[in-house]
Amino acid sequence: MLFNNKVYKTNDVYGISRDLPLNYIKRQEVDQKLIENLDKKRHIVIYGSSKQGKTSLKKSCLKSDEYINIQCFNHWKLTDIHLAILKQAGYQTTQSVKQTASGKQKVAASFEGIVNFFGLAGSKGAIAADTEQQKTTETLLENFDVDPDDVNDIIACLNAINFQKYIVLEDFHYLDIDIQRDFAVVLKAFHEASKFCFIIIGVWLEENRLIVHNGDLTGRVIAVDADKWTYKELMQVIDEGAKLLNINFTVNFKNTVIKESYGSVYIVQEVCSQACDQEQVKETQSQSCTIGDRLYVHHLIKSVVDQQNGRYISFINQFSEGFQDTQLEMYKWILYPILSLGLKELQQGITYTRIRDTISV
Repeated sequence: MLFNNKVYKTNDVYGISRDLPLNYIKRQEVDQKLIENLDKKRHIVIYGSSKQGKTSLKKSCLKSDEYINIQCFNHWKLTDIHLAILKQAGYQTTQSVKQTASGKQKVAASFEGIVNFFGLAGSKGAIAADTEQQKTTETLLENFDVDPDDVNDIIACLNAINFQKYIVLEDFHYLDIDIQRDFAVVLKAFHEASKFCFIIIGVWLEENRLIVHNGDLTGRVIAVDADKWTYKELMQVIDEGAKLLNINFTVNFKNTVIKESYGSVYIVQEVCSQACDQEQVKETQSQSCTIGDRLYVHHLIKSVVDQQNGRYISFINQFSEGFQDTQLEMYKWILYPILSLGLKELQQGITYTRIRDTISV
């Protein structure tokens, strides 16, 4: 029996998708935590491993008109972040002939529309309306000079257009570590001097990374761990997708995939996608069918994991070479216990004594 009498493409259900996967499920400890904190006027950090559903979490909990999305790049400075925010908010920026007190170039920012501007030097335009109840004047803003390094100017620009959306910074981990520290300082200013809320998305495992960069963010930032996937939730991902495609996976197939994925929803999604591909399931089936009996699940999992081989081997080689030549080649010896010990022991954490004993054998 077809689900809702609709036909769905397998690629829209399983595997990596640019849009929100059709089999997306809400997690109590993740989605609910994000939703509950959206109205608390605090900044939110969504963190976790790569391909664990961080962006999908954002798309699921926020409507597209509730936020602006800033894609971070590894060459960006703090100025680039600020200018990207203004641009996504609706401003047009060009280089100005004026300079800041430090000698840096200012930018000329313009916005087409009705704005509420009060006390910002350099604004031009014709008065569109004025009321006795309002202390600010509605002005058609044409052009004014902004110091892109000054968070106060950025806040003033956003206040001028009554900006009320969330500001999402995607791939925050791409930024240089020094820029991350600088923005952690700026983030406190955004919290203290405005009502704007940021949602920062990055690939790392430390819950309090931004607080480490700036201790003053304590209590002002909420961290949401996107890595948390329970057995039940991963089973739901498989079953919801199977329902959309009018298929069933065998119990052994599902249990093996979940067990061997070690909590990675990416592996679960990709293995299901490859399984459908091998069984020629390209879209919702007109007749229900069961797949998994003829498949070698471990081979499918290995093929998915092997896609990341080059990345990990490159890291191992670079780390083992170290940052400089050393007589004892210590970086290789530090890496040796990590590669030789079992997965269970690694998950529990390795003590200094265990590392020393392993090297001494």
